[in-house]
Amino acid sequence: MKTFTLPGTDMVVPNVVLGLMRIQNKTDEEVRTLVSTARDAGITFLDHADIYGTGVHGCERRFAEALKLTPSEREQFVIQSKAGIVKDGPYFDFSYEHIVESVNGSLEALGTDYLDILLLHRPDALVEPEDVARAFDELSAAGKVRAFGVSNHTPYQIELLRRYVTQPIVANQLQLSITHASMIAQGVAANMQGLDQSIERDSGIVDYCRLNDITVQAWSPFQAGFFDGPFLGSDRYPELNAVIDRLAAKYGVPAEAIAVAWITRHPARMQVVLGTTTPERVAAAALGSDLPLTRPEWYELFRAAGYTVP
Repeated sequence: MKTFTLPGTDMVVPNVVLGLMRIQNKTDEEVRTLVSTARDAGITFLDHADIYGTGVHGCERRFAEALKLTPSEREQFVIQSKAGIVKDGPYFDFSYEHIVESVNGSLEALGTDYLDILLLHRPDALVEPEDVARAFDELSAAGKVRAFGVSNHTPYQIELLRRYVTQPIVANQLQLSITHASMIAQGVAANMQGLDQSIERDSGIVDYCRLNDITVQAWSPFQAGFFDGPFLGSDRYPELNAVIDRLAAKYGVPAEAIAVAWITRHPARMQVVLGTTTPERVAAAALGSDLPLTRPEWYELFRAAGYTVP
């Protein structure tokens, strides 16, 4: 498993992350097997959110009930959670009160004294950055959160926060897969008349994050689009799956590893957030952590997904 020091922190982290948004109805043994499989593969970074599961903090509580981590066991993991979505609204809330209440709820549900990382979960159009700064300062000073980041934010949304918060923004969690890669594809075909791929939709978020030492965390790495099913093995992507299968055979790995490797091959040093609860798929995906796709192979996958390389 490839690791690196997360910029803006002293945390050494793997480039593959275990997402735990779907564990609510899993048994204790199923949750323990999932986490232990990930840990055995070198995945010691766990991703939560206050809205995951039944009710607020549902999956966080399910995790704690199943694992019952001792303080020494807790230190072996980097635990990240997210706040800002009000599920029963539905709306977004980056107010000081909501952020602090959410973190305190996550700490209680997880049975821990601190979060390694807190992300603001999707942008709040009514954000008051001074409120966010106040919450971050209080949580940091109390030792409740070690580092802070965002999810699905644009460059200027991050810049607005950075004007007020004193802590570095260390991560931006964004949807990214071979077939959902407009943030990369737009730059490849910039300024190409009449090509939909050239339409700027993300204001250069990948390059912005690279310039500002913000780690991109790629969620839904196997999804074709916005929760409309995986592309792996799908008859909607025959050309792409043919290339994936050929490369999987070449490197002696499962197809999941090739999908992960397409992301980890990018020089931005991204993390891949897995959403599967199947231990075998976690182990398979982990094999893509440091798989050395060549530049021609990376572009072949890109083109097979339907993107234009002028």
